Amino acid sequence: MGRRYDPGRRQRIIDAAIRVVGRDGIAGLSHRTVAAEADVPLGSTTYHFASLDELLVAALRQTNEGFAAAVRDSDVLADADRDPAGELARLMGEWLGGERSGVELEYELYLAALRRPALRPVAAEWTDGVTEVLARRSDPVTARALVALMDGICLQVLLTDAPYDEEYAREMLTRVLSAGAGAGVPPGELSGGGGLPGGNPGEDGGSGPASVNPSAPSGWPGR
Repeated sequence: MGRRYDPGRRQRIIDAAIRVVGRDGIAGLSHRTVAAEADVPLGSTTYHFASLDELLVAALRQTNEGFAAAVRDSDVLADADRDPAGELARLMGEWLGGERSGVELEYELYLAALRRPALRPVAAEWTDGVTEVLARRSDPVTARALVALMDGICLQVLLTDAPYDEEYAREMLTRVLSAGAGAGVPPGELSGGGGLPGGNPGEDGGSGPASVNPSAPSGWPGR
């Protein structure tokens, strides 16, 4: 008997892998556990994903879309007359205030890149994508500092079980944006939205986000 046409099987396997990791952690992931979760033959998982790393790459790429999509789709961040720090702080609050297991799952898959090099390019996709969006309201260097700050705040909330303080997040994000705006960018490169720079910052000889090397890796672990 020929193979039954099942165009949705690959996606079901990815969804099953995400559920397995969410329930049992990375250590509980195997082709066998995913096949059982997806209710497909074991050979189907190895047919679509020759290794667990390939399956984890697909799972990470899918979970990456949570917070990143909210940033991309934000009308406030696209509006030069609105407050980007306040919007980012609000979006973080909504994300952290959602289903906790889903938030923790995203980070678990994200941090798996520390020991699984195959995941690192996918982790970098998230960082680069969010940085690109935020750079439209600041500049590439400041945008990477914003991503690193947001990551640090989220990790602290998740690891310490502390309540998320949206006002604190807004204030810290504002400070980073203000430092970027004062980094010596030529006046002709300033955009709207409170005078945030629209291009790369010039040399200021100072410290903080304005003096970050744009080629250095972001502090965000990959999201």
